[in-house]
Amino acid sequence: MTPYQILGLIGGYFGLLLLISFLTNRGGSNADFFKAGKQSPWYLVAFGMIGASLSGVTFISVPGAVEGISFGYFQVVLGYTIGYAVIGMVLLPLYYRLNLTSIYSYLDGRFGNASYKTGASFFLLSRIVGASFRLYLVAIVLQDLVFDKINFFGNEGVPFWFTVTVTILLIWLYTFKSGIKTIVWTDTLQTLFMLTALGVAIYYVSEGLGLSGASLFQKISESDMSQIFFFDDIKSGNNFFKQFVSGAFIAIVMTGLDQDMMQKNLTCRTLKDAQKNVFWFTLVLTVVNMVFLCLGLLLTLYAQQNGIDATKDKLFSTIAVESGMGIGLAVFFLLGLIAAAYSSADSALTSLTTSFSIDILDIEKKHTEEKQIKIRKRVHIAMSFVLIFVIIFFNYIIGDTSVITKLFTFAGYTYGPLLGMYAFGLFSKWNVKDKFVPLIAIATPFLGYAISYFSLAWFEFEFGFFILILNGLLTYLGLVLIRTEKH
Repeated sequence: MTPYQILGLIGGYFGLLLLISFLTNRGGSNADFFKAGKQSPWYLVAFGMIGASLSGVTFISVPGAVEGISFGYFQVVLGYTIGYAVIGMVLLPLYYRLNLTSIYSYLDGRFGNASYKTGASFFLLSRIVGASFRLYLVAIVLQDLVFDKINFFGNEGVPFWFTVTVTILLIWLYTFKSGIKTIVWTDTLQTLFMLTALGVAIYYVSEGLGLSGASLFQKISESDMSQIFFFDDIKSGNNFFKQFVSGAFIAIVMTGLDQDMMQKNLTCRTLKDAQKNVFWFTLVLTVVNMVFLCLGLLLTLYAQQNGIDATKDKLFSTIAVESGMGIGLAVFFLLGLIAAAYSSADSALTSLTTSFSIDILDIEKKHTEEKQIKIRKRVHIAMSFVLIFVIIFFNYIIGDTSVITKLFTFAGYTYGPLLGMYAFGLFSKWNVKDKFVPLIAIATPFLGYAISYFSLAWFEFEFGFFILILNGLLTYLGLVLIRTEKH
């Protein structure tokens, strides 16, 4: 495909999102923007959350990581199932009982205003960086395939900053009025495109390798790269127990303690519907992740057999678009990639707007409905510019390490304090000296990094994704030190 054909494909896809936005943008109230009027069908939420959870990181980075860590990532995915069970049985009942718009309001009632603001601030930091990681990954692929090769005011190549700015602007256009109400529907469409692209890619690459049916499964099972479980080296970051336990806690914090993901669940009509959503979402997500790993193995084999010099995050895109396997694969890959970009970024932009408006600015407590809408719209614009700035900044600091590894490692430092705060609130009966909570939360990542660094240097023990649990434990212990009478 030529760059201009790809550009036309992007334009057509965006037109479809605008149409959905037009059809769902009937209200534009804060109730629609923040909670979709609590009228979302649970099955749409469940299906749409698959795309939001996978994002461009899974679409690009998981297949690309197979060559280096085999199917070891599936150990994390298996841990997810435990984490999602905790979300469905512990966190969702809490959120629905308190009728929360922002899940961090819980910390206000449990500990106090300083804890509340601290939790919301750590979410904002986590989501800004996490969403930027995800969108950056997709942006560099599109930049390489399309925007570096088209004419831009007489010069070859569109600047990266311009690509990112236009991408965020398009997302702002179809979310600015009804927010989560629109996203529940657009995420459903985007998940459909991503899963279709996955199926098409499996078909094309299998054909290219001369595999089908039983021979395909045999090739995958016999490959050294299909090893899932790693028990031998407890010091390794890929050890099963570290990965499995980390996966459970990653699911709890990056879904259950994340306003972005839980905001979709809170649009369901009832708690029972939200719990059904989590159950089916867990089942499908587990299967889909395994299929992505199988695709990564097949892509790696194809690259090795055909002398294609592409690894990690560029493996899938290079084979799909530049290997001459056919326009069908290229079209569906690009549709899946674009869907991955928008499905993660649009909900992130909406949740950031929600959290900053409600948690930081307290618009529900301080202003009338009309004034709230005006403030929310300004925050929506401001958050769009923040994402643009951070993504451009990442372009200068990220090396060639797999983005999924960097994403989960960073999450361990920013979601760790949230994990500790919620664990202390749910599983202890103590209050805390609220004014000291921000100090505990800020100090924790630095202490966690020091412990991680010296454990690797002195004992060759790699924490890996386990750093999340370490930071959660450090926060919990810090809160124990500032505890007061039981509540």
